[in-house]
Amino acid sequence: MSARGGREDLQPGRRERVVRWLLPVAILGLGLGAWDLVVRINALPPFILPSPGLVIATLFADWPLLSASLLTTLLLTLQGFSLALIGGIGLAVVFSQSRLIEYSLYPYAVILQVTPIVAIAPLLLIYLPQPAAVLACAWIVAFFPVLSNATLGLNSVDRNLEELFRLYRATRWQVLWNLKLPSALPHIMGGLRIAGGLSLIGAVVAEIAAGSAGAGSGLAYRIAESGYRLNIPRMFAALLLLSLAGILIFYILTLVSHLVLRRWHESALADEA
Repeated sequence: MSARGGREDLQPGRRERVVRWLLPVAILGLGLGAWDLVVRINALPPFILPSPGLVIATLFADWPLLSASLLTTLLLTLQGFSLALIGGIGLAVVFSQSRLIEYSLYPYAVILQVTPIVAIAPLLLIYLPQPAAVLACAWIVAFFPVLSNATLGLNSVDRNLEELFRLYRATRWQVLWNLKLPSALPHIMGGLRIAGGLSLIGAVVAEIAAGSAGAGSGLAYRIAESGYRLNIPRMFAALLLLSLAGILIFYILTLVSHLVLRRWHESALADEA
């Protein structure tokens, strides 16, 4: 195949990547334009529906307050995510080494997951300080995706490879470190991408519950506070920051997953094709 032919073969892939980025931007532009048009045509007051321009202006005007609240929320989200990462992967490793422990504890992890965090948050706020309650909520919702995906990955190892390791008299630690963990890595990274967004959701739910009790300093508390005061432009600005934070967390974890898997796993190789 000539060099020119190779370049022509790459063009469809490049064109697809450009379209994949341009389409969401175009849809966003159309949505913002329609939003602004509705506000102007109906002459809606800001406490009903602020225009996109007013939301951006409010974001800059209230940036000192909103940025401090955003930092508080992100720190608690990161802490909850870190605890879920360490606890979820650690417990999954224990499960892979002992079926008895897995059968004993896994049902309680499921119960923790299926119990609505909205119902748990007010209870935690009674028994824990507000930052600890928010951290606990962020951990609760992020823990199960990491645990379940890591457990699935560790239990999905190729049995032939496992028998080969045993044939060469590998220890349980060697099987875990050299076979099970690398094989489970795609599942673990998938669980972490899910857990990143969920930890932010858990922190937001707990902050809103704290805000209804008159406490809190995070970004979700500012949303609740703005709603009580009918400061709708600030509410939209805080919501915009939360959305951007969630998007940033997702893409950072996606990038980490790509860097970890890009040299050997099909999912990452397909993205580079």
